[in-house]
Amino acid sequence: MNRLDLAGRHAVITGGATGLGFAIARRMLASQAVVTLWDVNAVALEHARQQLGAGVSAVVVDVADPASVARAAAHTATLHPAIDALVNCAGITGPNAKLWDYPAEAWQQVMQVNLNGVFYCCREVVPLMRAQNYGRIVNIASVAGKEGNPNASAYSASKAGVIALTKSLGKELADTGVRVNCVTPAAVKTAIFDQMSEAHIAFMLSKIPMGRFGEPEEIAAMVAWLCTEECSFSTGAVFDLSGGRATY
Repeated sequence: MNRLDLAGRHAVITGGATGLGFAIARRMLASQAVVTLWDVNAVALEHARQQLGAGVSAVVVDVADPASVARAAAHTATLHPAIDALVNCAGITGPNAKLWDYPAEAWQQVMQVNLNGVFYCCREVVPLMRAQNYGRIVNIASVAGKEGNPNASAYSASKAGVIALTKSLGKELADTGVRVNCVTPAAVKTAIFDQMSEAHIAFMLSKIPMGRFGEPEEIAAMVAWLCTEECSFSTGAVFDLSGGRATY
């Protein structure tokens, strides 16, 4: 494993208690960053904090609730003097169903967590980064946001929104020291698979030319680099991690 230079940097990772968020936290700690995990699951959050050990703080937050995000940002500011990196990883898949059968309340929930949650977190953290004229924001989107997976209209639409939000915010901050990028993984086998049907999992695998799912550590490696000072000329960009699936 290459050791990236994140020494002394403080990163906030949403959805950090499990899955990709946990893997990203572990990779960033290995590169000497200080990490604060934001997650809605208090039990999983404490377990993750204990597993990761020194250099980790934990804050319970519901990214779908702007008031909760504001409280989390204020509390985090009392723990660390700066937020140098924000990784928006919290997300849900929603049910697998045709659009005409898709429950309206499930659509709203997916949008609230996957898209609105990214907006709320960026809205609170960006002013802090602008004040210090430095920051790295990495949003976890999905190849589904580029190609549109059938039977996952809400998830696909929400991740397309994350890509567009990334491009817009990256342009807005291009004249500052803050860089905003996103990654678009193909399927990565984590606990989020528990929210999907077996048929949908098989469909996703069939689309990956490498013939396998991504590993959380592979996504974490790219995200960690995007949080370094070396990522200085990329902003509003989309980095594929699709095993050859992405066509553009």
